[in-house]
Amino acid sequence: MARKHKILIVDDEQLIRWSLEQNLKKQGYEVVSAASGEEALRVLREDAPDLMLLDIQLPGISGLEVLERIQEMEEEIIVIMITAHGVLETAVKAMRIGAYDYIHKPFNLDELGLAIKKALETSELKKQVAHLRSEQSRRYGIGNIIGESQHMKNVLAMVEKIAKSEASTILVQGESGTGKELIAKAIHYESSRAEKPFLAINCAAVPEALLESELMGHEKGAFTDAKSLKKGLFELADEGTIFLDEIGDMEPGMQAKLLRVLEERSFRRVGGTRDIQVDVRIISATNKDLLKAMEEKQFRNDLYYRIQVIPIYLPPLRERKEDILPLTRHFINHFNREFGKNVRDISKIAEKFLLEYSWPGNVRELKNILERAIILESEDVLLLEHLPQEIVARTNAPGIGSVSMRLPPEGIDIEDVERELIRQALEMAEGNQSKAAKKLNLGIDAFRYRMKKFGYL
Repeated sequence: MARKHKILIVDDEQLIRWSLEQNLKKQGYEVVSAASGEEALRVLREDAPDLMLLDIQLPGISGLEVLERIQEMEEEIIVIMITAHGVLETAVKAMRIGAYDYIHKPFNLDELGLAIKKALETSELKKQVAHLRSEQSRRYGIGNIIGESQHMKNVLAMVEKIAKSEASTILVQGESGTGKELIAKAIHYESSRAEKPFLAINCAAVPEALLESELMGHEKGAFTDAKSLKKGLFELADEGTIFLDEIGDMEPGMQAKLLRVLEERSFRRVGGTRDIQVDVRIISATNKDLLKAMEEKQFRNDLYYRIQVIPIYLPPLRERKEDILPLTRHFINHFNREFGKNVRDISKIAEKFLLEYSWPGNVRELKNILERAIILESEDVLLLEHLPQEIVARTNAPGIGSVSMRLPPEGIDIEDVERELIRQALEMAEGNQSKAAKKLNLGIDAFRYRMKKFGYL
């Protein structure tokens, strides 16, 4: 059963309180009342209502004083002021202090009911938006970025400084899959702009003819299909952040228009004649070598120097191997929750292959491989045989070295021989334990025992 909204009526006229109380109870609200400002404040301290109907003219503490004290208490209460005719100036002052709306005496009960319903719906919507933004801040904050390597520690320290600064133009560079958008979101959600929009667009995915309309918007009738006015991303992201992904693929004509926005912080909609001013943080990203693109006349020099006021370089995963296993465990936990699985660990030999793989697709490739493995496999330990064949085939996982089958004069540790044979069997069987066991003429239990013994499981 849905919770009833509680309404507090504050009026010194007993008949008005009674009439409102009866009417609102019939509409399904829980109602309490107070005859003075002092009594209203006592009720607030004991049990905060969702909405208050507050008369401006009260004996003792006035309605405006009660409203001011409510603002100091930082309680999330909607206040609708009740005013007499002829005191419009006081009602306007109440709105400036923080009242949601005001109604005149004598009031129509149906109109009052609609005003209350609208106010509560608006309040619920604001709470949902606030909750969503809080969840986004928690999800995309710096604390959720996995980085134990010195490379990533340096990047995250820079991200934290940038987020707290007033820097309005940032360039994030790195190979595909390194997490450029994740860094952009961390900058936004750790900044004072976090309550405002974060909007992203892939410049490579939108044709030049449409990209200007997407970014700048267009006026009604600006072109054949422009049947109504459309606000662009720059306008919608005002006071927030816009993320221009793959800016290195932007066509030269659009580059010139973007440069004007960056320099003047204003633009015109397509077909428009009026300049629109915006306050927006622009984070660009690319996996291209922009210096080379400038030499080849594919990227404007002036735009490059304008967007790279604060550059961030994200190293590829192969250059920060210390992050591979922490990321692996992070993704395993994430997909366990998402798919209701219970993968507890990853075998030692699988770890070795993950560490030695070159990861051309970077973090995105690692995430996709682990997602696939956890969806398809049912065991509680991630094994080498659960990894794609290309990882096993392209990886020179560390071994003990070749052990000659001829006994050397100085002798040899038999366990070294056994360990190496287990490793070679797994490699030849591409991680399939049953096949590897057959190559050594061992039962699967005996083979798995040796795997555990030598740290491959």
